[in-house]
Amino acid sequence: MKVIKRDGKSVDYDREKVRIAIGKANICVPEDDRVTDRQIENIVKYIEGLNKKRMVVEDIQDIIEEKLMTLNKFALAKEYITYRYTRALVRKANTTDESILSLIKNANNELAEENSNKSSTLASTQRDYIAGEVSKDLTRRILLPEKISKAHEEGILHFHDADYFVQPIFNCCLINIKDMLDNGTVMNGKMIESPKSFQVACTVTTQIIAAVASNQYGGQSVDLSHLGKYIKKSKDKFKKHIKAKYGKSLSKEEIESLVNDRVKDEVKAGVQTIQYQINTLMTTNGQSPFVTLFMHLKDGDPYIEENAMLFEEVIRQRDEGIKNEKGVYITPAFPKLVYVLDENNCLKGGKYDYLTKLAVKCSSKRMYPDYISAKKMRENYEGNVFSPMGCRSFLSPFKDEEGNYKFEGRFNQGVVSINLPQIGIVAEGDEETFWKIFDERLELCREALICRHEALLGTLSDTSPIHWQYGAIARLKKGEKIDKYLNSCYSTISLGYIGIYELTKLMKGVSHTEPEGEEFALKVMNYMRKKCNDWRKETGLGFALYGTPAESLCYRLARIDKEKYGTIKDVTDKGYYTNSYHVDVRQKIDAFTKFQFESKFQPISSGGCISYVEIPNMKHNLKAMEDVVKFIYDNIQYAEFNTKSDTCHVCGFEGEIEINDNLEWICPQCGNKDKTKMNVTRRTCGYLGENFWNVGKTKEIKSRVTHL
Repeated sequence: MKVIKRDGKSVDYDREKVRIAIGKANICVPEDDRVTDRQIENIVKYIEGLNKKRMVVEDIQDIIEEKLMTLNKFALAKEYITYRYTRALVRKANTTDESILSLIKNANNELAEENSNKSSTLASTQRDYIAGEVSKDLTRRILLPEKISKAHEEGILHFHDADYFVQPIFNCCLINIKDMLDNGTVMNGKMIESPKSFQVACTVTTQIIAAVASNQYGGQSVDLSHLGKYIKKSKDKFKKHIKAKYGKSLSKEEIESLVNDRVKDEVKAGVQTIQYQINTLMTTNGQSPFVTLFMHLKDGDPYIEENAMLFEEVIRQRDEGIKNEKGVYITPAFPKLVYVLDENNCLKGGKYDYLTKLAVKCSSKRMYPDYISAKKMRENYEGNVFSPMGCRSFLSPFKDEEGNYKFEGRFNQGVVSINLPQIGIVAEGDEETFWKIFDERLELCREALICRHEALLGTLSDTSPIHWQYGAIARLKKGEKIDKYLNSCYSTISLGYIGIYELTKLMKGVSHTEPEGEEFALKVMNYMRKKCNDWRKETGLGFALYGTPAESLCYRLARIDKEKYGTIKDVTDKGYYTNSYHVDVRQKIDAFTKFQFESKFQPISSGGCISYVEIPNMKHNLKAMEDVVKFIYDNIQYAEFNTKSDTCHVCGFEGEIEINDNLEWICPQCGNKDKTKMNVTRRTCGYLGENFWNVGKTKEIKSRVTHL
């Protein structure tokens, strides 16, 4: 029998839902007014005995009420009617009042902690949050099918970015910065011609970034290698000017020296413009642009030397940091940096190894850049190397009409994530049950993703001219629909996933790092990837499997499941689920083994992936970090370093609090020695695997042992 739901969808009849609905009303009345399990079973059998092929859900509920009345269970019937009425009200109720008022009063902790780059106390950000709360409410009550909203509320899946769903805007993109700089663009109705110098190119680039970020809700990436030609333009301009003025009085070598000095100053000023513009500009949602700068030195690039100079300055300035309001150098949140390891810079004697050493030094202090192995990425993406969108989401290979691969100027339509641990909890270790539920919930995710796609269909280019008319994505005419970029694999649409580790523990009783667990985990991953591929063939849309980066989601889903299913060892007891395929943070595993293990999952998760290791005292572990970077190049596509920073509450210093000869903690910025006015993270010896030790001085080792 098929049941027709309120939203018109046809679903398979499920007798358990009838039992649950009566049971919920049953426990709300005195024992004398309750029906027995046998009576509930008789009601269920009566419904099934009608032998109808289709029934409307309201008709089933009417029968239940009638049967309860026949049994003289009037109080129970009333409770059931009330339950139906309450559910109907809940489905239609506006729930924004409390959340908006708490936001204005700065009492909405969930929103305050949701995005570290957005201050919920600022008026501009509050305005965006208020609009977001209205959008979420409309999405839940009106825009999404009821079963999708219900699945989101129950933690079956997570419908990402519902706070922007009411608008026809998309997630993240790779800005086609080359086209916009070379051919010019338009912002706020004003024409911006192709820059004639590097400094102007940097200013235009940051203005493009801010405009793009204001008209989408995810991150965006810029390939910095397109700026190399503008360094060359500045150099040629300087040379022409100096020759004209001093050509008769200076030698060729002296002129070249002056030109190089001018170029270095220009590069320094241009990079400073990028860094400070990105960190001081506010998008229309009240935050800095979520932008990633991509750095890849490509052999054969006519501007490779200029780009090497540019990348060096970007890394140097990031290493230095930016001054906060107290004048203390801190690590800025943006731009994110992604540095590509290739044959010419993978610390194996390449010409640009010096840049990689500088990058590692910067990572040890500022946590960025992240690292991409060109070698592994070419293996996974048909010989291509390209930037993630914003931070972690990757595009699938796509060829244009001329048969050329295209990545810049493409985007992601949106994300829906599946809660894997919850399936394991419900399946109770039974694999047959697991795969059945898994299939049902994947289909639910597919429907939710199609909702994202259909919400964008019919969007006119006028909604965001910077994207659709002036080059960031396309150069469509005014009034033209964007559908051709949606109804193909030009853009991606992502299935995210949370908790491979917890699911494996539930189904196999072991971590996915164990042989039996690994086999199961890879089977689950490959199954999701196959589903995405099947959906792609069926619809022509660019479905992709995405290792979801939303750390807050790991806590949300774990909280929902703990409330519903109680405390489960190694699953809900931790208060979080492990992100995507990652190894659980509590497992003892060295950096090399972790990367080696997680590298098996990255090619499957082609729509987005990243792996990281947490290394203590990174500034004292540079040699070991360089060895890890070499390992990254040969073994894993995308990786980053993490550590825990110390802070000084006196001057605001972030980094590593030092230990002096008297074994006292001392802030290197202001000299503060009062431990009550600083946060000092735990010190360890820095072990990274076999033969990788940070020996250091005897006193340093002693102090770390003392304060462990």
